[in-house]
Amino acid sequence: MNSGGNGPLLAQPLRPPSAGRALAHLGLFLLGAVTGLAGALVQAAWFPGGLLLALAGAAGLFLGGGYTTASRGGAVAPAAGWIVAVILLTTTRPEGDFLFGAGGGSYLFLLGGMALAVICATIGVVRQPRGDSARLGK
Repeated sequence: MNSGGNGPLLAQPLRPPSAGRALAHLGLFLLGAVTGLAGALVQAAWFPGGLLLALAGAAGLFLGGGYTTASRGGAVAPAAGWIVAVILLTTTRPEGDFLFGAGGGSYLFLLGGMALAVICATIGVVRQPRGDSARLGK
């Protein structure tokens, strides 16, 4: 499999992403953080429905990011933003305030969201190499 370079596709040197792709991943990271914050508030407000709504929104963002950028990085970027925001929200402040209670819904949101992040990043769209091959497109 030669992709027009000097050897196999996996032996090609890595190139930095284009400015547009890097900006898209940064935007997806920030959108993931906002989704994590909104999900943390919604899942506690309306317990069974809010939890499902928060997890569905997170899964939609993770899959949508992957399909939009046509890469696994597009699914990983919002997942990383979501995880960073949610982990930061679990810490208590010096005043003793916290956002997540010790209920089962909070744990389902945390663990379910992390599982969805892994699932969506794993099944994300992968770009196929260019070129004429008997196996591509079948």
